[in-house]
Amino acid sequence: MSSPVDDLESVRIERPATGGGVSHLSDGRVVFVRHCLPGELVRVVLTEETSKFVRGDAVQVLEASSERVTPACPYAHPGGCGGCDLQHATLDAQLSWKAALVEEHLRRIAGITRDVEVITLSRDAHTRTRLRCAVDEDGALALRPARSNELVTISSCQVADQRFADAFETPWHYAEEVELRAIGEGQPFALVRRITERGTIFELCSLLGEPLDPSTHSRVAVDGHYFSISPRSFWQSHRDAPATLLRAVLEFANVSAGDHVVDLFSGVGLFSVPLAQRVGPGGKVVAVEASPYAVRDARTNGDGLRQMRVREWSVTPRAINDSVAAGDVVVLDPPRSGLSKGVAEALIRRSPRRLVYVSCDAATFARDLALLVAGGYTLSDLRVYDLFPMTEHVELVGVLDFMA
Repeated sequence: MSSPVDDLESVRIERPATGGGVSHLSDGRVVFVRHCLPGELVRVVLTEETSKFVRGDAVQVLEASSERVTPACPYAHPGGCGGCDLQHATLDAQLSWKAALVEEHLRRIAGITRDVEVITLSRDAHTRTRLRCAVDEDGALALRPARSNELVTISSCQVADQRFADAFETPWHYAEEVELRAIGEGQPFALVRRITERGTIFELCSLLGEPLDPSTHSRVAVDGHYFSISPRSFWQSHRDAPATLLRAVLEFANVSAGDHVVDLFSGVGLFSVPLAQRVGPGGKVVAVEASPYAVRDARTNGDGLRQMRVREWSVTPRAINDSVAAGDVVVLDPPRSGLSKGVAEALIRRSPRRLVYVSCDAATFARDLALLVAGGYTLSDLRVYDLFPMTEHVELVGVLDFMA
């Protein structure tokens, strides 16, 4: 178990890493430092020790990088909100940091050496359309420091949709969590989670805390396709992410009339519906999704497309065996944890001709990529997008073709 320590030590930051820049303490231990940039000399307060490494925060910059800037967010500092890792870096420095992490994961985990360019979508800071907040004892919205359950009360968020402003002025008493949503058309609203004697309940409210009709959905136009999204269905948080990812998936899948496609972790049908339109009545799209809310949305969004079938399944080896065949194109967009045990091996056994893998975590993407490459697939193309500004996170879209 980790334990906090109060030592201060000066270190030179060597390179980017997940969870902070890497350096070494005077006793030789590896330290991961937040709020720093490569090449900087910083004074570090150590916050956590494990048997293998130490974590800390840069509380004083002795020699600053030319890429350092003053954070626009008043909560982006040691001990403050842990949501943004890189508020103190220029955009170029952020993209360089992200590229270095992806290249390192590919090399170390998947054994693939590849130069990576991270594609940025917008220089507008307020691109986040979903924001999940805790609630403090006074009913105010709060976020958490990195690797902590403590709360940091906030009155604004520099990366979130500016229309959320009213929510920060509203008291959310008796709520455990408030997710703010400004997705697509219509007014933003809040999905409020409360703990009651009857258990956990969810309520829909305006940003002023007023009850809304429980049937309230978001409605979003993405490249000419309209999607209905229920409050408990997943939707990409970056304003421009759905269109960007859809275009990449359609390009990489490269399907035509009559093709068979399987969309794993299909959500509300962001990829399934346009793919079904492309394969036409003579083709087939099977959408596999575990969330009953997203399944209902996908069936609504695919209404009239007889070639599209939505199955409420978890993505398991059995689901792969029952839905994927040789010659298919498979699109997969798993959660941050990546593919569950046995799924990559099941895909290899079924040998679809092409996989289009969408991932929000470079490490689990690299882990799954290593298995798929060992099973006969080759990484034909890879794009990396900056869909999480001010953080170290990226979105990847990889194309794997079956070569065995």
